[in-house]
Amino acid sequence: MRLRRAKDRGATRFDWLTSHHSFAFGDYHDPQWLGWSALRVLNDDHVVPGGGFGAHAHKNMEIVTYVVSGAIAHQDSMGNETRLNAGELQRMSAGTGITHSEYNASPEEPLHFFQIWITPDSDGTAPEYEQTRVEPITIQGHFQAVVTPDGRGRTLSIHQDAFMYLARLRPGTLATRTIEAERVGYLHVISGLVRVGRSVLSAGDGACLTDGGVSVRAVYDAHVMLFDLP
Repeated sequence: MRLRRAKDRGATRFDWLTSHHSFAFGDYHDPQWLGWSALRVLNDDHVVPGGGFGAHAHKNMEIVTYVVSGAIAHQDSMGNETRLNAGELQRMSAGTGITHSEYNASPEEPLHFFQIWITPDSDGTAPEYEQTRVEPITIQGHFQAVVTPDGRGRTLSIHQDAFMYLARLRPGTLATRTIEAERVGYLHVISGLVRVGRSVLSAGDGACLTDGGVSVRAVYDAHVMLFDLP
């Protein structure tokens, strides 16, 4: 297990944005942290009321957005104009190219969300959009799949043999997940405190997993995400 401590991540700061980058992104470049398998970007974004990202383009990337608190106002070149509230997930397959914008939908409340990029298994696909809500009860006490390659169980689907799981854990709760041989995982702590093996991870910490699975025990109330990658 290779740890990625919160304090060692890259950062981008503007008057409207504080973003921490687990992997190289924008002006932050670290040759030791260019991504992990198909997981290319994991950005932890905090946006002030009314702030946001103006229209910008993407191509040949699977982009997953997870709103932790607040709400996003989204608009894109596919004709989607929508709002993502806390607990909602969005998937865009950029494919041949899309343009989109995302702003804090509130003039009063801050926004906290994760922007996740996963490299697709093929380029040049038609752009696609999906959005879903994750009810807290469905991720309580265990890892629940929310993104899969085939959209099973009403999960979001992506063009890659990769899975994303979410879990909320009360103190003392143990959540486990097996990762098949020849695959890897990445664990990220959204909030709280957990123990993984002999290591303690707090909010913003991550871990590259190569030993066939993971067991996470919450020390304090915790919210975590897990990726199972080719």
